[in-house]
Amino acid sequence: MAAKPTATIEDVARIAGVSIATVSRAVHNPEKVAKATRKKVNEAILVTGYTTNAMARSLRMGRTNIILVLAPDIGDPNFTTTLIGIENEARARGHAILIGHTQNDPERSLDYLRYVASHKLAGMILFTGRLPFESLEGISLPPVVSAFEPAGDNSFTYVGVDDRAGGRKAAEHLLAAGHRRVAFVGDTLSRMSYRRRREGFDQAMDAARIPESDRVIVPGDGSLESGRHAVELLFIRDDVPSAFMCVNDITAIGVMNGLAARGYTIPQDFSVIGFDDVPQATFISPPLTTIRQPRNLIGRTAIVRLLAMIEGEAGDAPAEEELIMPDLILRGSVTSPGPIGRPNS
Repeated sequence: MAAKPTATIEDVARIAGVSIATVSRAVHNPEKVAKATRKKVNEAILVTGYTTNAMARSLRMGRTNIILVLAPDIGDPNFTTTLIGIENEARARGHAILIGHTQNDPERSLDYLRYVASHKLAGMILFTGRLPFESLEGISLPPVVSAFEPAGDNSFTYVGVDDRAGGRKAAEHLLAAGHRRVAFVGDTLSRMSYRRRREGFDQAMDAARIPESDRVIVPGDGSLESGRHAVELLFIRDDVPSAFMCVNDITAIGVMNGLAARGYTIPQDFSVIGFDDVPQATFISPPLTTIRQPRNLIGRTAIVRLLAMIEGEAGDAPAEEELIMPDLILRGSVTSPGPIGRPNS
């Protein structure tokens, strides 16, 4: 039985009723092609098997279409929606996604190091802010884009939310509600995104001429427990603010749980604002006012940046940041200061 002839781009163009150039754009730059045309091209690709054959050719040439997404915690609520944006855009351009769940485990990190060393990757997207391995001697990295967490040494192109702008929006919302003594919960040096949110908080406080003595800074690691601990710490110190600005929603939920355990009501007694807009933010009582990260857009933008690097469209451009503005989502956890937080009360 004769082997089935290898499908060509000409076959796809003929079946779809478009030019070869249009097929190429639909595969490599789908956002530049009308939806109806893109659909016809994709249907022709399925009929001919052109994408599969193109993948086989790339393997014979020593390249693959695999993009590795490295994440320290796939249970992070930010991960899933961002991954959907990445995968949809990658598939539209003929690339496959491999998820690397490092769990901050050295052995897992070593496995991914071996995979990179075998030259089987087209590119990498980092959710970690850094590579999960230290030694790169003799290893040639594929194109890399960092998402959500900036690389501390600015070594990779970064796509993420504008954390400073988001932190400033959150603080300004509390100030506009009348709060003057505000706690920032989640101060840390270990994550640049959290440090930038603190910087945005300070920018808003500086602009409103709030003295540093009225800024209550509490360290934290972004966990639920760190939010609960912050509440206990401030009550023990007798240093209670009227509002809490939290580095993320999980911390904010911990703060709300800690206040509820002490018999307080939100927002009547205290106001709380978060950052991220994770799904849990709408299910707690009251629903959490927060800063929304455009996760799907971050994912799509990150993969578009990476594919431009893979396909050579970015040339030798230096690493840079593309920051996406977040939105303030108003719900029920912020109002004017309650009796505890009112001046001279």
